[in-house]
Amino acid sequence: MKNESERIADQLKRAFDGEAWHGPSLREALEGVTAAQAVAKPIPGAHSIWEIVRHIAGWDGVVARRLGGEAVSEPPEGDFPPAPAAASEAEWAALIARAFAAHDRLVAQVAALTETDLRRRIDEKPYPAWFMAHGIVGHALYHVGQIVLLKKVC
Repeated sequence: MKNESERIADQLKRAFDGEAWHGPSLREALEGVTAAQAVAKPIPGAHSIWEIVRHIAGWDGVVARRLGGEAVSEPPEGDFPPAPAAASEAEWAALIARAFAAHDRLVAQVAALTETDLRRRIDEKPYPAWFMAHGIVGHALYHVGQIVLLKKVC
């Protein structure tokens, strides 16, 4: 039987790689998205797919750092770094690779947490590590839903 950290890590992995009960994973949602679609802003005032992917990767990194004991307020590049006006397919593929690499590091870190680690308060926040670890799963899924909708209008 899996412990709580392994269960959370499993949910994180499913949110990105597939076999989730809710619908498409991030990998599935990004399937077939071109660089031009990724930087497009078809909905005024909404973020592009590129911006959402960078946002997800940035916050996966923040949570990993917080779980490691660092006090981090937001990703170094900001909450929603802007997309370039245009991007090559190679640049888009590199961004996806960076996002999945950051995510894989977070999954491994979460899986290694002990029960004591999960109960520890994070960065003087009013909640424990398990709350943040579960929250980053929901964060990814929320943004996957946005990507799915943006794909329909790109």
